[in-house]
Amino acid sequence: MANIKSAIKRAKLAEQRRERNKAWKSRCKTAIRAFVASLDSKDPDKITGKYREAVSLVDRLVTKGVIHKNAAARKKSRLSRILAKALGDKAEAQGA
Repeated sequence: MANIKSAIKRAKLAEQRRERNKAWKSRCKTAIRAFVASLDSKDPDKITGKYREAVSLVDRLVTKGVIHKNAAARKKSRLSRILAKALGDKAEAQGA
């Protein structure tokens, strides 16, 4: 443990930030899991809504400095590919 007063404060602040970031990351992972789970339902509106929630949370993480912007872009790209595939499959099933 640090002996200098300012170093003790910095360590305390770092721990607070770590806990906050951990909570945000967990919330984001939960939103992504909810989106993936919504793919089981055949409702495109529900799927799109969960997708928007997940992407919104990912964007919020970038503005808060929790994750890097390239990591966010990668996550959003993967989610959009899953969405396009799911909605494409739904459109083909309805058209057939």
